Amino acid sequence: MGNDRDAIGWAAARRSNRENWEDRVPLHEAAYGIDDFYAPEHLSSVVRADLAALAPFLPNGTVAGLDVCHLQCHIGTDTLSLVRAGARVTGVGFSPAALASAAGLAKRLGLEATWVETDVLDARAAVSGDFDLVYTSIGTINWLPDLGRWAGQIAGLLRAGGTFHIRDGHPVLYALDEHADGLRLRHPYFGHGEPQVWDEESTYAGDGTVNHSRTYQWAHPLSDIINALIGAGLHILRVDEGATLPWRFSPRMVEVPDGFAWPDVERDLVPCTYTIIARKP
Repeated sequence: MGNDRDAIGWAAARRSNRENWEDRVPLHEAAYGIDDFYAPEHLSSVVRADLAALAPFLPNGTVAGLDVCHLQCHIGTDTLSLVRAGARVTGVGFSPAALASAAGLAKRLGLEATWVETDVLDARAAVSGDFDLVYTSIGTINWLPDLGRWAGQIAGLLRAGGTFHIRDGHPVLYALDEHADGLRLRHPYFGHGEPQVWDEESTYAGDGTVNHSRTYQWAHPLSDIINALIGAGLHILRVDEGATLPWRFSPRMVEVPDGFAWPDVERDLVPCTYTIIARKP
């Protein structure tokens, strides 16, 4: 990761990011354990964890029978896990290659889902209908510059009484130097309006490299995330913070059940994820 800033506009940043995510598709197809999904009961570890967190806030504790919109769905492994859990799901993403991969996997598995290519910041205009649950999880809003607009899309997609869920990397985690020998702050915690610039040929999953290595990401403190949702009219039901991740943020992280964590002596020092559950009144 890098520490530079750039005043690049959203259109150019989005174009660079989409090229990078297009390149990631074959790497992630090889790294996401796709073969496991041919077992009819298999769900992604991300969705298993998120369904457990959501259960107290859903009718009958399950997504079965609900209309769900999965924002920033990438290659669809989590989307199709929600389908397997009984939901009617629309997956939203901005990468044509990723959505084609998702649709191909759905066909091979005999699962039905709707796929919509659009920026998450334009999701309300692009997606038909409204939803009982809007779902997003892991590695998402750091790619977005405007949380107010993001939260507005969520509120617009939800029907009255609908639930929003997000689990993502914690802003404190993203402020750390992942290559340092210890827990050392390096990157901004507070947003400043301009994106950080990253040039990395590898991705968080898979062994290959991408051709388009430059990406742009935005820091969002936890307060800004929560206040954006409140500002869009949603009622916050619960906020949690977690000590494990579904990917290895730092080479020093150790493998634990369903993910990675800091070594034992550091595990209680810094959060790795946050989860927010909110409702549209």
